[in-house]
Amino acid sequence: MEMRPIAHIHNDYTAKFGIPRQSGLVEEVVSTIVFEPQYRNLEAFRGIEGYSHLWLLWIFSEAVRDTWSPTVLPPRLGGKTRMGVFATRSPFRPNPIGLSSVKLVGFEQTKDGPVLHVAGADLMDGTPILDVKPYLPYTDSHPDAVGGFADPVRDYHLQVVFPEDLMAQVPKRLREPVLGLLAQDPRPSYQNDPERLYGVAFGNYDFRFHVKDGILTVCEVEKLK
Repeated sequence: MEMRPIAHIHNDYTAKFGIPRQSGLVEEVVSTIVFEPQYRNLEAFRGIEGYSHLWLLWIFSEAVRDTWSPTVLPPRLGGKTRMGVFATRSPFRPNPIGLSSVKLVGFEQTKDGPVLHVAGADLMDGTPILDVKPYLPYTDSHPDAVGGFADPVRDYHLQVVFPEDLMAQVPKRLREPVLGLLAQDPRPSYQNDPERLYGVAFGNYDFRFHVKDGILTVCEVEKLK
């Protein structure tokens, strides 16, 4: 069985570190999906604008490996408690396939063919996409579903303090997205050193910060080359 990417996603997530752990957590970030030439037939998109959300099936292109482990270390459990790989959304799977629900915020015809603009993706810039499917609220949504060990931390977030002089260095289009990204706490879950300076790359900038008592304070902003 052979599969080939039909598209690639483009956004400001330029490194694995800092990408939201699930889709839908940072809807302030809008991504663009550009299709490969053989899939740019406008007929293939007929009716897509009638949906509010889509499913993306994609490849964990930075986590492809020849071996696999039956257990993994979920980051929200501190990175020290093992769970079964099929009970998690870890990228380190027998087949490195990801599944994300995103909000469709735009569809247009461009010089690169039809493109989709989606909000809330948890994919790194350049990630290959295998398929796009419509999200159906009457079958895909289950309000009574139980989230296992992920439920206790589903509402976890940090308060973000971003000094005005540092925010002034950030392009306006990135300000709300980076606040949403930082509130999700991009640190490895097993690290909680209030004196440590952390950094996350986003939109060609490096944001450095401290975290203490649930408050993330941005200390430095550096434009990357």
